[in-house]
Amino acid sequence: MKLATLPNRTRDGALCVVSRDLTRCVSAAPIAATLQSALERWQQVEPALRDLAARLDTRGDEGEPFNPSGALAPLPRAWQWLDGSAYESHSDLMHKVFKMSPVASERPLMYQGISDTFLNSTQDVPLPSEEDGIDFEGEFGVIVDEVPLGVTPEQALGHIRLVVQINDWSLRTFAPIEMKTGFGWIHAKPPCSVAPVAVTPDELGEHWRNSRVALPLDVWWNGERFGRVDGYPMAFGFDQLVAHAARTRRLVAGTIIGSGTVSNKNYREVGSSCIAERRGIEMLDKGEAVTRYMRFGDRVRMEATLPDGAAVFGPIDQKVVKAG
Repeated sequence: MKLATLPNRTRDGALCVVSRDLTRCVSAAPIAATLQSALERWQQVEPALRDLAARLDTRGDEGEPFNPSGALAPLPRAWQWLDGSAYESHSDLMHKVFKMSPVASERPLMYQGISDTFLNSTQDVPLPSEEDGIDFEGEFGVIVDEVPLGVTPEQALGHIRLVVQINDWSLRTFAPIEMKTGFGWIHAKPPCSVAPVAVTPDELGEHWRNSRVALPLDVWWNGERFGRVDGYPMAFGFDQLVAHAARTRRLVAGTIIGSGTVSNKNYREVGSSCIAERRGIEMLDKGEAVTRYMRFGDRVRMEATLPDGAAVFGPIDQKVVKAG
């Protein structure tokens, strides 16, 4: 099942069910007005939403045309956004970039970010200054219903209701300063962008494996391919990330948990999902970073598709502009 949120002059938009090929949609208003409302009553509303999705995919005359670029983020705002760093190759490179000692821990890395705004997939991204080290970060994420305190990873898996694709924007100039404080991100992390469609894990079929998205994430910067990076090799699956987040607190329905920047150990062959990682590779290979960060007017596009090219989440395609 695929879900999206359409604009309706409210902060949370209107929930709709989207056809598998992302060409049509139908309002879910009789079942749940918003995605947040659906997540809070998931066990009650899921059967009706799935019936609606089945009718949409079997009847050619059902629904209205769906324009992914006109959709809001599936959750335009959320109660909580927790981002992990589950790809070890990315963490290792970042410590080299920022000249910091690696964190020796068997626990997942995770921080709590801004959640009152999630940008849609096509809107311009306003940022204060090119001197802040503007960077994109391609990720996958999950959205949960209410998760009890202290769940095991096996129990946590049952609370993962939707999978999403995310661009976790970063301002790299602030990153080493805030990392050294140990208090988390404030200036380095503006609002994220989210692809227009959220999907239930079963929609991914064999590409949802061990609580991971086993699909490549394609990234283009100013029209040139930047990376095609496999989402599968997470050191911790989303079940483990959810359980980690719920270790000492319950998670409210609508909590979004990110994978961290998608990264592979063979990054020299497959490329990267963020600029900082490429700069880290350059530091290893050339002794210095030569790739610049983004400038105003630059555009980044990200999309994960099935092996046959079929759309999953729809693309993120945005331009960076000067704020104000």
